[in-house]
Amino acid sequence: MKQLINVKGKLMDLGQPKIMGILNTTPDSFYTGSRAGGFSEIKNRVSQMVEEGVDIIDVGGYSTRPKAEEVSVREELGRILPAIEFIGKMYQQIPVSVDTFRTEVAKEAVAAGAAIVNDVSGGNLDDQMFETVTHLQVPYILMHMRGTPATMSSLNQYQDLIVEVIRELEMKINRLSELGVKDIIVDPGFGFAKNVEQNYLMLKHLEQFQVLDRPVLAGLSRKSMIWKKLAIEPEEALNGTSVLNTVALMKKAAILRVHDVKEAVEVRNLLIQNIL
Repeated sequence: MKQLINVKGKLMDLGQPKIMGILNTTPDSFYTGSRAGGFSEIKNRVSQMVEEGVDIIDVGGYSTRPKAEEVSVREELGRILPAIEFIGKMYQQIPVSVDTFRTEVAKEAVAAGAAIVNDVSGGNLDDQMFETVTHLQVPYILMHMRGTPATMSSLNQYQDLIVEVIRELEMKINRLSELGVKDIIVDPGFGFAKNVEQNYLMLKHLEQFQVLDRPVLAGLSRKSMIWKKLAIEPEEALNGTSVLNTVALMKKAAILRVHDVKEAVEVRNLLIQNIL
């Protein structure tokens, strides 16, 4: 298993699980507590995550929840670039990943200081993304999704969920490797073209994704697979998130993508120091 990735010339060891904090510069992300619309909110959110021990900050300016509004490239860039530049200026030790499926946004974000591209579409929504990441030579988070955020919920028919998701990811890993992308992180895509039951089946068998020989990112934080099961709201789903993050780490996840950094760091530290 490849555990070291090159982040701006420095090796990051994913053999020790990392916590990726979510910074949504959007007005319509599904969890209201993650929204940081104004620059003062961005600064406060970033400083809080750094104090709580975040390893990577994931900056996004386009909500991919179902029925989210369309956002222009210009507006997406206008939302994320100030945040990326602020983090680069004030917290140079914290790498930034840019959460986007657009090549133009990825290019501008990396030029502004982002060190990782996190593509929820896995190259599906921009056919130039793989070539762009090859040119940028930054780590690429390859997420599994089918269709678009508007259509993905209807594309969750699988004969064998785990086998098919792994196979679809493997085809893209092979393509990226042929192009020369050296550092690929795999995200199985919880909630993307999977229903609640399929999400739990995938979590139950998450260790099987090790067959891809790439670090695995788990994005479970406050998702509907938690609050729908418990008949609560996303704002009440922190406890459930911590439970599922614990399971993900025990099943070999290398990165947890979270809204709540402090709690995820505590989960990670307890497991590393006492169990894993």
